[in-house]
Amino acid sequence: MDLKSNEPFWLLKNGLISSYPSLKSDEECDVLIIGGGITGSLIAHQMIKDGYQTILIDKREICNGSTSATTSMLQYEIDTPLYKLIELIGEKGAVESYKACSKSIDDLEKITKEIKARSGFKRKQSLYFASKKKDAVWLEKEYEARKKAGFNVTWLGIEDVEERFGFQNTYGGILSKQGASIDAFKFAHELLRFNVNKGLKVFDKTEMKSVKYLRDHNLALTKDNFSIKAKRIIYCVGYESSSMIKEHFVNVKSTFAIVSEVDTDKFKNIEQTLVWNTDKPYIYMRSTDDERLLIGGGDEDFSDPEKRDLLLTKKEKDIRRHLKRIKPDYHFYTDFAWAGTFGETKDGLPYIGTHDNFKNSYFVLGFGGNGITFSVTGMEMVSAFMRNETHQLSEYFKFGR
Repeated sequence: MDLKSNEPFWLLKNGLISSYPSLKSDEECDVLIIGGGITGSLIAHQMIKDGYQTILIDKREICNGSTSATTSMLQYEIDTPLYKLIELIGEKGAVESYKACSKSIDDLEKITKEIKARSGFKRKQSLYFASKKKDAVWLEKEYEARKKAGFNVTWLGIEDVEERFGFQNTYGGILSKQGASIDAFKFAHELLRFNVNKGLKVFDKTEMKSVKYLRDHNLALTKDNFSIKAKRIIYCVGYESSSMIKEHFVNVKSTFAIVSEVDTDKFKNIEQTLVWNTDKPYIYMRSTDDERLLIGGGDEDFSDPEKRDLLLTKKEKDIRRHLKRIKPDYHFYTDFAWAGTFGETKDGLPYIGTHDNFKNSYFVLGFGGNGITFSVTGMEMVSAFMRNETHQLSEYFKFGR
């Protein structure tokens, strides 16, 4: 599956950070991680920390899939509003899922300090505003649900949003103190480099062709007919899992993003804020660490890369029109435009856990707008799995739920 089109901003901004060899011999390990994006990098970090002999493979260049196309907005807010998630799975599971995402932001900051990352982790607040008058009714209900759950939130009226952020044609919103942004592409590379120095083996351009699921270990065979004997396999393959697992559990979508030219003055009022709205699909924006505006949305069902790519020009115009509605006097000069692929689940939650058809294996599939924060939670859950323990969120993130 082609996960992106054109060249995403992060890939061009960072260039070739690291290069790894393809697999050219048979190997053995405790843990084989399949997928070399931000999720695989985080899981590899946990496995090395836990003392497991670990190998990571990817069929592409490392981090050249969806990780290079992410907007890298770190939010505790899940695509499904908290009050709706409570209706779907109950208050305990819903609140714990939101709190796990909040904790993930704190944990991610600790990791960036631990490895002395230079990938621009920044604490930010988050503004979730109503784009239609009717949306303000349920958004206030969402505010009350978050406040009851203990999140640091403030309700902003129409005038408050305009005064603080300069946005017109909004109908109030929720301001949350918890949030952050990062360059996930660079951070994933930094994680891998840090752990390679601690014994992690990384092979790119190494495609898994088949796996024999044996009683006490798995044997992965690559496209070039080399084998990797592993006690456990951790699948961090994101949206491509839909082609591995027979049942329908995720809708594959395309999202579109644009980045402006550098502008040192225009984005000061949202420099410390992640912004998204109640549209379906929603529009989101953030500033970058080199003083650009990144804005995206316009999600579509994914059919094939060619049809998606033909939509890019139209989607760029649509996104700019949405921006013009709330910032009528601002002219956006596009410097980059691209499309990425993501997964959308029925409840907005990830799929993290075991699957009956894959013995000695575990999946970490962080879908939706919280892919990175879900993956950080996945680190805890994989660590528990390796100890034959159950995590408190396993019931809510499992397959077949």
